[in-house]
Amino acid sequence: MAEGTGAGGGCKACDLMLGRAPLPGGSVLRTESWVVEHCVGPLGLGTLVVKPARHVLHVAELTAQESGELGPLLQRVSAAVTEVMAPEQVYVCLWSHAGGAPGHIHFVVQPVGARDMSRFAAFGPALQVAMGEAGHFPEAADVRRVCDRLREVLG
Repeated sequence: MAEGTGAGGGCKACDLMLGRAPLPGGSVLRTESWVVEHCVGPLGLGTLVVKPARHVLHVAELTAQESGELGPLLQRVSAAVTEVMAPEQVYVCLWSHAGGAPGHIHFVVQPVGARDMSRFAAFGPALQVAMGEAGHFPEAADVRRVCDRLREVLG
């Protein structure tokens, strides 16, 4: 599975994936190369993380199989988030730093609506920064409920 620091610990993405850290809602979907989980950060209910099943620091390091699965998977996950959360837009962006150094890459799939933009008086990257600074985390029970629904949709 993971290689590098992820296999032995010290990588939050790997720790969540391998059950070494609490993950409300559990895994939403696993493919041969990718794992989908609810975001454990303050980016709102229904925000998912799509990450390689192995410890990868750079997109350029993805295998042909991993990169071949990525586009269709991001579209599929975005469609599921759209169906379950009914946002105005779904942001999809790469995050990969941990403590200022490259970390396990992961794509954030975030539902965004007018309420979010109004509450934080921001949109796009500024919205994500504002949400991070506010530090409001979804309730674990809500995360479990949304993850159950997303699993149904992703079938």
